[in-house]
Amino acid sequence: MKFAEALADGKGSERIVLYIIKKKYSTAFIRDGYSKEYDIAIPEIDKTIEVKKDFKSQETGNIVIETSMNGQPSGISTTQADWWVFHPEPTELIWITPEIIKDMIDIENYKEVEFTGDGDKASKTAYLILKEHLVLYSIRKQDISNYIA
Repeated sequence: MKFAEALADGKGSERIVLYIIKKKYSTAFIRDGYSKEYDIAIPEIDKTIEVKKDFKSQETGNIVIETSMNGQPSGISTTQADWWVFHPEPTELIWITPEIIKDMIDIENYKEVEFTGDGDKASKTAYLILKEHLVLYSIRKQDISNYIA
């Protein structure tokens, strides 16, 4: 999948998360354009969310937590989001904070790896986190079957 396709596809995940959030916080919105800090803002509570779609984790069992791209800090290294929401399967969301992700990386002794993703022109560094660890450390695992039917 090329970056443009992945970005458009990722926007679908953002729209699902926004739909869920707007049930409680009506002024929540998706940030326009590309932002490495966060994807969704919730003005009522002054919180932000980063949304990560990773359906490839269904094959690999790993969730990618990016730390740099093309030699520049990105992902968990630059996030300003209060929450990260992973969309690893069509009917599942995993809610977690960046602080918990960082603690999990330390506790589980994950090491960074370098690779070039499908459709990327430059290499990235990232942690490959077992999905089961992400679920174990998460605040909430949410079934979203009713939202995408």
